[in-house]
Amino acid sequence: MRLPSPSAAASAAVTTATAVAAALAVLTGGPALAAETPTGSSFTISDPRIKESSGLAASRIHPGVYWTHNDSDDGPFIYAVDSASGRTVARVTLKGIGKPRDVEAISLGPDGQLYVGDIGDNRGGTWDHVWIYRFPEPKQLGDVTVEATQFTVKYADGARNAESLMVHPVTGRVYIASKDENKGGLYEGPAELSTGGTNVFRRVADVPWVTDGAFSPDGTRLTLRGYFTARTYPWKDGLPVGEGERVDAPWQGQAESVTYTPDGATLMFGAEGEGSRVIAIPVAAATGPSASPQPGSPPGASSTTEPTVGFGKGALVLAGGLILVLGAKRLLRRRGGN
Repeated sequence: MRLPSPSAAASAAVTTATAVAAALAVLTGGPALAAETPTGSSFTISDPRIKESSGLAASRIHPGVYWTHNDSDDGPFIYAVDSASGRTVARVTLKGIGKPRDVEAISLGPDGQLYVGDIGDNRGGTWDHVWIYRFPEPKQLGDVTVEATQFTVKYADGARNAESLMVHPVTGRVYIASKDENKGGLYEGPAELSTGGTNVFRRVADVPWVTDGAFSPDGTRLTLRGYFTARTYPWKDGLPVGEGERVDAPWQGQAESVTYTPDGATLMFGAEGEGSRVIAIPVAAATGPSASPQPGSPPGASSTTEPTVGFGKGALVLAGGLILVLGAKRLLRRRGGN
């Protein structure tokens, strides 16, 4: 969601965003970022090529490595970032696909393959189809070109904008959550994706306005995040259950991504912007005082963590300011194309 070339409207949007962050810092008594958590897993993406990190997926075969990608205008590239150093340790170039349009999400399936969601539609849901790309997670880290499979996707109830793609870690079924200021939808794909025709995704549940989502490694929970809040839902019989439980997600401005660590003990929250920070929040502490340690949590995990920025009344008022910023950005992108 990068702003186009500078203009009066763009400058105003940047100024407003800065003011929102500064005001939130005053309300919370500190910087407009979550404090570091005791896990030691938070890191900063140092690669200047990654300016719009819009999705995260934890590697299962390379400990401490996270896969990410830019939002748009980058090309068919996926990056592997080492959380110990924040440096890129691999750039994968996808071939055998068309030109990516608006890549918004990435998820790792139980088949060991990475699924990339070219599912964004900042023109308000006007594209009659979107795409998913799939390729095996590389066993060796380094710059490489791989053959990817491309799947065409449509929604049963018409085109829409989406930024969240999740592959269930047990069934391998792909889900997409649409992004809507009023009420988004969770869409279920077919049991197996096909290259032989269009894959129709059907709405199975209502969800809030979300920018990314992730299943827990055991498949029993689904976490969805937006710009201001995040919630974790029990997952049963292919559906999220109830209203979910609030997660103390960090304040990150252009909050775009979330994933679980492979052991399920920590949620990793990412954002757009050059030199963006990926912030680790222990699952056992993320849902507040009533939370209890989850399976796979580190020994001694409790229901408390270092403070994160909350979402009180003041922050909700400021939310309106950021919504105006995001609306201005979307308008500018419509005028300037992707």
